[in-house]
Amino acid sequence: MKSDASPTARALLALELIQSTPGISADRLADKLGVTDRAARRYVAIVREAGIPVESVRGPYGGYRLGRGLRLPPLMFSANEALSLVMAVLDGHHDAADAADPVGSALGKIVRALPEQVAAQAEAVRRTTAPAPDRAAARPDPATTAALVQACANHRQVRLDYRSEAGSEWVTEVDPWAVVVRHGRWYLLCRSHGADARRAYRIDRVRSVDVLDGTFRPPVDLDAVATLEEHLAAGWEYDTEVVIDAPVDTVAPCLPPALGRFEPLDAGTTRLVGSTSNPVWYAEQLVRIPAAYRIVRCPEVRRAARTLGQRLLAAGDPDTAPGAMHQPS
Repeated sequence: MKSDASPTARALLALELIQSTPGISADRLADKLGVTDRAARRYVAIVREAGIPVESVRGPYGGYRLGRGLRLPPLMFSANEALSLVMAVLDGHHDAADAADPVGSALGKIVRALPEQVAAQAEAVRRTTAPAPDRAAARPDPATTAALVQACANHRQVRLDYRSEAGSEWVTEVDPWAVVVRHGRWYLLCRSHGADARRAYRIDRVRSVDVLDGTFRPPVDLDAVATLEEHLAAGWEYDTEVVIDAPVDTVAPCLPPALGRFEPLDAGTTRLVGSTSNPVWYAEQLVRIPAAYRIVRCPEVRRAARTLGQRLLAAGDPDTAPGAMHQPS
């Protein structure tokens, strides 16, 4: 364990060692924790202060063991389950090998509770795998996420202090329906009291959460994932509308659902209606459209599209590319 691990983390590890090795001696516990005997006794004291009975017996055959009446349930995993769990954690969290990190600490506890042969395989994967970071992932604060999950479960209204990608800040009261993880990002699907409409907020952009006294009833048969996909394009700062010279069946497969709602205007024309907090990103997505289109609403997206178009035109002209050599006329 790293030297900067908190006393609480070391105390939890001490509890785990006492549970898995009844009668463990003070010097053996200290050796496992990588601390002095005196420090080990201090961590045992922290465990006792938390209300967990830890008995100690003096003498050559003495040591620490959990008191009567307390038995933590064992973890039972097959080799396939254990390796799948380790791989999933590595895929989604890049500090999984750090024992001072909450996820790394939790994963270490699971590995140490496994049968020796299974644990050896899981630990080998954990220590030798180097996952490439997901640049698009945005992991929120665990305390904020836990508060929102609890509010969803208890059907309690909350007040959010929110900051958008564009830098706008506001406070809003919502009915939190569900927390959804999508492509490495965590969203709160909710009903906004102020707008009286469904909203999807990035949890990593939530600055604070206040749980209110009011309660709510979520929609019957709510499909949180489908609803999130539908409403990711609603409620952002910049309302957008794009008219496309192609039918919906041609356009829709080329664009992400988060851009908005597709409406057929006639047999060969489609209207895309949505909103965004990032006009540059929105304009970049529109380039995928395999037909002519016009941005009829949102000057911010039009400016971004114009700038993007100029860059693309310059990229296709070798005489205007950076570093190009121009012959005198």
